[in-house]
Amino acid sequence: MNYRRKKPVIVNEKNQGRDSESIRRFRKAQRVILWIIVGILLVITVFSSAYTVREQEQAVVLTFGKPTAVTSSGLHFKAPFIQTIKKVNTTIQGFPIGYNEFTSQTTREAAMITRDFNFVNVDFFVEWRVTDPIKSLYRAQRPVEILSTMVQSSARNVIGTTDVESVLTTGKGEIQSRIRESVSASLYELDIGLQLVNVIIQDSEPPTEEVFEAFKSVENAKQAMDTEVNNANRYRNEQIPNARAKSDEILQEAEADKQARINDARGQVARFNEMFAEYRRNPEITRKRLFFEAMEEILPGMKVVIEGHGNIELLYPVDAFDASGG
Repeated sequence: MNYRRKKPVIVNEKNQGRDSESIRRFRKAQRVILWIIVGILLVITVFSSAYTVREQEQAVVLTFGKPTAVTSSGLHFKAPFIQTIKKVNTTIQGFPIGYNEFTSQTTREAAMITRDFNFVNVDFFVEWRVTDPIKSLYRAQRPVEILSTMVQSSARNVIGTTDVESVLTTGKGEIQSRIRESVSASLYELDIGLQLVNVIIQDSEPPTEEVFEAFKSVENAKQAMDTEVNNANRYRNEQIPNARAKSDEILQEAEADKQARINDARGQVARFNEMFAEYRRNPEITRKRLFFEAMEEILPGMKVVIEGHGNIELLYPVDAFDASGG
């Protein structure tokens, strides 16, 4: 057998020292990189655990993709990498129907037909808000589009049962109220987390200028009629109190006159009863007294001398003789 003798390995102490220093530097760099990575992960974890909800928002907390909680405004914390957040605006929002809010041009949704088979262009502004963030996110897809479709459908039904004159003039308030009630009832049944706040008719007009001018004239005439009716009601309201005051005055005067006449009649009755009692005691004297009192009333202010001869009494008006110089 041939045995090959191995050559002895000569270790250079200088090279060995350099290798050890390189290893130490490498390991130190590894530790630094590791701490940097840990620090970055820690920062990411902290920032992903905290979230802020603004005053006009609510946040839905999803745990493994499933909604588990709703938080209001303020600073909150969540489990990192496990929970996610979806924020929902809960303030009153709005969208137009029947016109473009950027160009202010009427769109095809504005064209509607009334009960008396007239065409009108009616555009609305719909105000709504989120009442349940979870339902608004997961109960239905595109809930705002559902709300818009419901408002358009209800508007066409209501205007289809209304005369064109009411749509263009005085019936807008009732139309808005009926649409709001109908859509609110439908939203309650669907329960998609939205609430209809208001439906406002921005404008309603006929599709042609001639029809528009005709209805404008009708509206002006109605306003003039309302003005005259208001003036008449105001005049009536001013005159009725005066008439009632005069009526009360006449009634009071009549009542006072009635009472005076009653009192006078009662006085005359009392005097007659007294006189009758005197007459029954002394008929002759009473008869003369009545005669003399009657003469005083017939000849007021005259001095009369009465001379009696038996049953005949003569009256002499003395003042008349003096006035003539006799």
